[in-house]
Amino acid sequence: GMSDLCSPVIILLENEADAFWCFEHMMKKLRGNFRCTERSVGVEAQLGNLASITQVIDPKLHQHLESLGGGDYLFAIRMLMVLFRREFSFCDSLYLWEMMWALEYDPDMFSIYEDHETASEKCEGSSKVKQKMRQKYGKFERENHRNGSKTTVSSSSSSSSASSSSPLPISVFLVASVLKDKSSVLTEAQGLDDVVKILNGITGNLDARKACSGAMKLHKKYLKKV
Repeated sequence: GMSDLCSPVIILLENEADAFWCFEHMMKKLRGNFRCTERSVGVEAQLGNLASITQVIDPKLHQHLESLGGGDYLFAIRMLMVLFRREFSFCDSLYLWEMMWALEYDPDMFSIYEDHETASEKCEGSSKVKQKMRQKYGKFERENHRNGSKTTVSSSSSSSSASSSSPLPISVFLVASVLKDKSSVLTEAQGLDDVVKILNGITGNLDARKACSGAMKLHKKYLKKV
């Protein structure tokens, strides 16, 4: 999946060194999805989050998917791993990435690229100007802070109740938005093969603006319900 993420960077940046460091920083943001242990792959946590979100916003669909043996949501793994690179055209996927990362922009994120001591110092001082900084946040982040904290759910693969583990990226809500949009068709699926076939059929037919708009609506709905 990393080649899907790297290819736009190589195409857009002519200088190889710039492309390398841009990709390296991108992977710092996304590396959690690729981390493996003896028992699990990092993206499983995101799939578990997706299951929890779907259970809250569309319980009928979640129940149907579970009855088909798809409660682990593995059929959605590609969308999360390569950030919709295969579901959208090249230009639309770049457009989506720009919108997605702008929506979840957090001024404090730059501390993860600095050494530990410098980052700690900045974090201590940032609390004093937190309120002032908040107006610079992306819409997705502002919505989280307006509700008291970042959106979090259990990082286990089971669809359990909300907990304070890791913040949810908007990409999870984007996938949830696609599933919600195709809910009427997915609830008629007779097996997991049908689910995969339906989702494969959306390749090249998604609209980036509509996807982001749908994700933001679901995010707001989810925050209210949780």
